[in-house]
Amino acid sequence: MMRQAGRYLPEYRALRADKGGFLDMVYDPAAAAEITLQPLRRFPLDAAILFSDILIVPHALGQQLSFVAGEGPRLAPPLSGAEMSAFVPAPERFEAIYETVRQVKAQLSPETTFLGFAGSPWTVATYMVAGEGSREQAEARQLAYLDPGKFGAIITAIEDASVDYLVGQADAGVDAVQLFDSWSGSLAPAEFERWVIAPTARIVDRLRKARPNLTIIGFPKGAGGKLPAYARETGIDAVGLDETVDPVWAHASLPDGMPVQGNLDPLALIAGGAALEKAVGKILAALEERPHVFNLGHGIQQTTPIAHVEQFLRLLGKTL
Repeated sequence: MMRQAGRYLPEYRALRADKGGFLDMVYDPAAAAEITLQPLRRFPLDAAILFSDILIVPHALGQQLSFVAGEGPRLAPPLSGAEMSAFVPAPERFEAIYETVRQVKAQLSPETTFLGFAGSPWTVATYMVAGEGSREQAEARQLAYLDPGKFGAIITAIEDASVDYLVGQADAGVDAVQLFDSWSGSLAPAEFERWVIAPTARIVDRLRKARPNLTIIGFPKGAGGKLPAYARETGIDAVGLDETVDPVWAHASLPDGMPVQGNLDPLALIAGGAALEKAVGKILAALEERPHVFNLGHGIQQTTPIAHVEQFLRLLGKTL
């Protein structure tokens, strides 16, 4: 379950109360490894998902990162009014994440897949430009139109750091990586091609050359009708579907044989009961003739009842 390590588990909340802030836990390998493993101790899941954050890359690029309670991440100074040349890169910040991977890998059973990740360049850039998350990504979109040279340089820096970061995760022990493009749905088609597909394709190509056996999953949330082009042109091994994608359409539109991941609505999981059973059944039926990793269409929410997660796994034939 996407972002499976998290706030819906009481053991996570207890650890956070003991350890303090979110970023403190991300950079504490023992705590981050524990959080990564907590869901596997409770549920019969097929994979562990690294506990970290997509904004580790801008932090390693030298932008200052903090998390404000109740408001989310802040990056300073925002690149809407600053230049990357003023940043002092700190690639050593990746080392704590690699140590988390090593600690988790040492405790995983051989049959359990280990998934690492990074944010895709477009989505990471939206945070770097605005200094925080936003629904419309207006600052980044405007900068991309008004000064494509500056924006392209930001994208290139993210690409370079992300390739190093993902290679490091692979060398530390992950079996596959996912590129999260959480804000790809805000772009017009030509901009999507330029700032989502092209940078992702370059990252995939470089990862292929560096680590040929690494499995790469792409997740362009909100891509909609642009999803088939993304799947064809980026070179990814598998594509994630968000909850707004009709799985029947996805099966008919995506390249033959390409594995898909998704796409249960996290709110259906919160609802549970007959609604959850219906939603799971529809996805299974639509994707039964295609390789499929059943997952949520986005992150699990903190109000998700544990009993509904147990129901979800029973519906998938998992023994609790």
